[in-house]
Amino acid sequence: MEGKSIIRAEHIYKYFHKPVETQVLNDINFNVSEGEFVSIMGKSGCGKSTLLYILSTMDTEYKGNLYLKDKLITGNTPNELAHIRNEHIGFVFQFHYLLPEFTVMENITLPAKKLAKKSDDEIYEDAKNILNLLDIANISNSKSYRISGGEKQRVAIARALINQPSIIMGDEPTGNLDSGNSENVLAIFKTLAKEKGLTLLIVTHDQEFADQTDRIITMGDGKILT
Repeated sequence: MEGKSIIRAEHIYKYFHKPVETQVLNDINFNVSEGEFVSIMGKSGCGKSTLLYILSTMDTEYKGNLYLKDKLITGNTPNELAHIRNEHIGFVFQFHYLLPEFTVMENITLPAKKLAKKSDDEIYEDAKNILNLLDIANISNSKSYRISGGEKQRVAIARALINQPSIIMGDEPTGNLDSGNSENVLAIFKTLAKEKGLTLLIVTHDQEFADQTDRIITMGDGKILT
């Protein structure tokens, strides 16, 4: 799929230095275009999650260059990277990391309030639209510790969407869910990509999940194989 580049990695190398020096990523090069739904697969320990943390700007100890929307972000200050993450990158992890004593609405709106680009009224209106999109408007006032595992992951997706990010990144977002809820999450992602034009980059072990994405990047021993 050709389109505007959203995230691009050029000659990314990563080493762990303790207890001994170990190469984790070896000359990683790829591009994800606007509107693409891309999955990353590979055996445990091949470097998938390490790569995702670099792409998400949370790990800056690497060699090479990382571009977001054709702008070099390698070398940016921690504060600049924190702002980029909040504005441009939505995260969905295997574990939802919701604040248990907060309501669903409070969890979803928190990143937007932190970004402070919109008024509270605008933020709540955006949140209501996302809750409707994900079919969880009925639990908006529930404390997050009271809702089911499948609902928690939908809330995590809603939270990732609230700042209208350039890309959603996921690290095993269905890894903790049963097959029914996994299918629901996949369906949501596909809808977001096809109907909303959102860009998604998802690390997964689930071959059935990956087979339904636009493109699979396969990794092995710190390299991209296909």
